Amino acid sequence: MKAKGISSNMYGWVERWKADGKEPTWESLYEACAEAGLDAVETDATPEKLALVRAAGLAVSASYVGVALHGEYDALEAEVLPFAERLAAAGGIDLIVNTDPYGGWKAPLPRSESLLRRQGEHLSRLAERAGALGLRLSLHNHAAERERALADLRTVAEYADAAVGLCVDTGWAHVAGCDPIEWVMQYPERVYAVHLRNQRGRTPTEDLLEGDVDLAAFVEALHAANYGGWLAMELWHPPETRPVRTMTGDVARSVAWLREIAGQ
Repeated sequence: MKAKGISSNMYGWVERWKADGKEPTWESLYEACAEAGLDAVETDATPEKLALVRAAGLAVSASYVGVALHGEYDALEAEVLPFAERLAAAGGIDLIVNTDPYGGWKAPLPRSESLLRRQGEHLSRLAERAGALGLRLSLHNHAAERERALADLRTVAEYADAAVGLCVDTGWAHVAGCDPIEWVMQYPERVYAVHLRNQRGRTPTEDLLEGDVDLAAFVEALHAANYGGWLAMELWHPPETRPVRTMTGDVARSVAWLREIAGQ
């Protein structure tokens, strides 16, 4: 495996800054990411953010956008395409889409086969537009229930064009009762991106080293799949995590461990 480097989603950083009583300015966040030893960040590459990212000595690896994938295609494209254009201009490669639950986040409903097919068709069309910009599009698993997580997986595996990939989130897969290693082994050619987080049950752990998810085995599965994308972490410290180190310290600890086991 020759990964492109180590990156991070920004959600957990913003939330931890708030929990610590600090103002989460993008300049301070990106500088902290660089201090922690990251190579890149996942962010919406607006001109203002991109200037700050580059000033910190980082690259933009990916952009992440949540959409109602079961909605009307024209509305989806209008929402997603600006993210894609900014990402391409910044030199990123991975456009990561997260699907909002059918029925909403507070009361998600089961999706019929026709809805799964509709989502797959929409992803295929979005992937074609992203591909024209030199980007890869992947669907991120965010469902906390097994049935919904597997439905999202089937949206890609059964109903989307081969150009649509998977962004395998280890934390959410575990919460949903799924094994992210099995997903990599079953669909090695479709894993375009990863979000790395460890868990103890439904509670995120402080760093990647500790928890119920065997992330060393997950990285080994990526190696067997000839994975060549970014190793992106998504540490998240809700109150129940009870972190004892700073976010910068936990990310630095996780980066050093990843570099050791992945040969980065």
